[in-house]
Amino acid sequence: MGSNLRIGGLATGLDIDQMVSDLMKVQRLKVDKIKQKKQIAEWQREDYRDINNSLRALRDNVFTMKLQGTYLVKKAASSNESIVKATATSAAVPGNYTLQVTALASAATMNSTAEVAFNKEAATLKEQLGLTGSGAFKFTVNGSQEIEINPDSDTIDSLVAKINGAKLPDGKTGAGVTAFFDKTVNRMFVFSNRTGAEQKINFTAVDGFADQVYELLGDKLKLDSDGDPANGIDEAGGTNASFVFNGTTITGQSANQFTLAGINFNLTGASPGETVNITVAHDTEAVFNAVKSFVDLYNSTLEKINTKLSEEKYKDYLPLTDDQREQLSDEQEKKWEEKAKSGLLKNDTVLSGIVSKLRNAVSTSVSGVSNSNYDTLAEIGIKTLSYTEKGKLYLDESKLKEAITANPEAVLQLFTNNSDTYSNKGLAVRLYDELTAAINTITNKAGAASGYSLVDNSVLGKQISSLDKEIDTWEDRLEEIEDRYWKKFTALETAINKMNSQSAWLAQQFGSGN
Repeated sequence: MGSNLRIGGLATGLDIDQMVSDLMKVQRLKVDKIKQKKQIAEWQREDYRDINNSLRALRDNVFTMKLQGTYLVKKAASSNESIVKATATSAAVPGNYTLQVTALASAATMNSTAEVAFNKEAATLKEQLGLTGSGAFKFTVNGSQEIEINPDSDTIDSLVAKINGAKLPDGKTGAGVTAFFDKTVNRMFVFSNRTGAEQKINFTAVDGFADQVYELLGDKLKLDSDGDPANGIDEAGGTNASFVFNGTTITGQSANQFTLAGINFNLTGASPGETVNITVAHDTEAVFNAVKSFVDLYNSTLEKINTKLSEEKYKDYLPLTDDQREQLSDEQEKKWEEKAKSGLLKNDTVLSGIVSKLRNAVSTSVSGVSNSNYDTLAEIGIKTLSYTEKGKLYLDESKLKEAITANPEAVLQLFTNNSDTYSNKGLAVRLYDELTAAINTITNKAGAASGYSLVDNSVLGKQISSLDKEIDTWEDRLEEIEDRYWKKFTALETAINKMNSQSAWLAQQFGSGN
């Protein structure tokens, strides 16, 4: 700890503060070098992690490229989307299909048959609808748990909420209906949440409450279609869709959205007797875009790594010390750090090895494909040019589209072929493996990005931690050294003060003798 007593050169006339500061600057050079070494390690770690983020993004892309579904994309077109819309799954067989929509599937609906006499100013359900009965009553919807209504405390809004929140006896499953009261037109609307003939809306009074339930739902809210209290509230049901697909009549489809023969259909209108043509074909454009996106991302990733490998290193530009930073403007500091950060991974063996393996993965032919005319990227229009391009891929769009159209299966195999043998693996399969290995290698070197792990046990992480401890040790040592300097100068000041006092006394004695 620092000394509490420091005398600043009153006796000697020396600027002890400045002298100690200058002496400490020499001592601090040692810790400054350690801090610079730590800063370089931190910058290297940042560069590695940045590259790893790019490798992860490329691997995510390559993952889709090794899936067969990426190359089996189909597209579907409808001749009349006001009747039916269509999209194709990878299971759809290219060809022409026909569809006639006789009827759409519908939800069960139960709506007010006329405007409801509704008092908007009233505060209770009894006053809002003019109910004559008294006391609470109960009913169920679609066999739900009992819904209790108290006309003296409930309102039209709470009634709607209770219907919508009704649960079946299991206490988990909803009753499958949605109700709302529109106060602009004064009508109640209730509909099933799904379409189809199995859907229903059934309000049933609990024993002893038939009159109260009918007065509320049938008489006041006008949800009963025949208006006969003796029959209770009539049940409402939905309907199935009816259509003719390739000459076959289908009537049991409960929804207007369904998949048939690998085609996703969305019935949008009924037009009995009108035939809609559905055309299914290979989506060559989607496959082309997938391959092009891969090439673009591969090139940008390779370029980032190659830039780091060849980046100029400025040996005279070390990380700034605190003293140096104070002497520079913000702009000067920025430019200095740009040069200090440059070239930290120049000719890095880890990155060089990764680039070599990635380039080898995409350039080596795939022996396991059934069509040897499509066993390299060059044969589908993707190739490298001069060695000075450092592995950059160039895409001949016309040749790639031609290959995708003429032999989509061969393109699929070129990327996705599975094998335990490297030479037989598809390009995307082997590239995915190499990227995974590369990511792990860099993670071992520089650790995971922030948020992945709280502890950095990587090579650089341990190095930085060790340097932190070394810095702490040196800071303690410097504090001790500074204390020693001050003690020495304080002792000097004390001695000079004593000598000055003695000299003054002697002078006084000699003066008295005269």
